[in-house]
Amino acid sequence: SDMENPRKPEHTIDPLFVKRWSPRAMSGEPISDAELMRLFEAAKWAPSSYNNQPWRFLYAKRGTPQWETFFGLLGEFNQSWCKNAAALIVVCSLKNFIHNGKPSRTHNFDAGAAWMSLALQGSMDGLVVHGMEGFDYDKAKTALKIPEDVDVECMVAVGKPGKREDLPPMLQEKEVPSDRRVLKDSVWEGLWPT
Repeated sequence: SDMENPRKPEHTIDPLFVKRWSPRAMSGEPISDAELMRLFEAAKWAPSSYNNQPWRFLYAKRGTPQWETFFGLLGEFNQSWCKNAAALIVVCSLKNFIHNGKPSRTHNFDAGAAWMSLALQGSMDGLVVHGMEGFDYDKAKTALKIPEDVDVECMVAVGKPGKREDLPPMLQEKEVPSDRRVLKDSVWEGLWPT
């Protein structure tokens, strides 16, 4: 957390966007319910098609009966550093609109907007917020009793910042903010480039 951020935007934007990154080092300290609910409150205000708000969050705090179930969903690699998380979150999205039951093409996209709001709030609060796909999606559906009309999107580890040295050696050198592609490699006016 005291590391200088080497990221430099190409255009002037609010610093909160380049400040947000996905560290893995967490202290193991608990976070309060109020700290955790602030993240979900931020997510609640994300935009969504027809204001459907398809995102759903399941969570477990370390030291509670649900923790082992959530932790057991993670792959071995992610368990090696998530063991110091204060909470684990499973992000889900409803596949269908609530108002008419028809399929929503943007439910994953909308849940992604909610996840970004959660991640930004966590960054502003000085927390580690790290999203990941390295877990058993099928096992999550079964173990957490998630209905068929709901997609499992990702898992998120949340905690207070820790020391890089407390990570497994292979992860210590990766504990830096990653850069991004230049805009010209992702943004084009008009047709898809050939």
